[in-house]
Amino acid sequence: MDMQQLLAAAQQMQNQLMNAQQELADTEVEGTAGGGLVTATVNGQGELVDLTISAAAIDVTDPADTAQSVADLVLAAVRDACRAAGDLQQEKMGPLAAGLGGPGGAGEVPGLSEFFGGGAIGGDEPDGTTR
Repeated sequence: MDMQQLLAAAQQMQNQLMNAQQELADTEVEGTAGGGLVTATVNGQGELVDLTISAAAIDVTDPADTAQSVADLVLAAVRDACRAAGDLQQEKMGPLAAGLGGPGGAGEVPGLSEFFGGGAIGGDEPDGTTR
């Protein structure tokens, strides 16, 4: 693989990454708690974009207990939504990380090893040499 092919492959991966990031920014996921008393909505990047608390979650006769209960439900709903966003991120970004040899898998940029002399970049030994 020559340098031009390597650069084209890198550009293609960058475009895929940018598209995945935009798709994450545009996608919203929800988390709920208390059987739907609280619903948190986050985008695919994990940013909280909406929070809904049902009136049924409010007990006007016991405001102190209600405040603590609502706070607990909000935390649980936000955590649930963030977990869903993390799952979405893994779904969208995992294949790209795999292509880079990252945590998503053991792939590599096609032709990269040939470009650097046929072996891995750095060796598999702690000192960087190859067995």
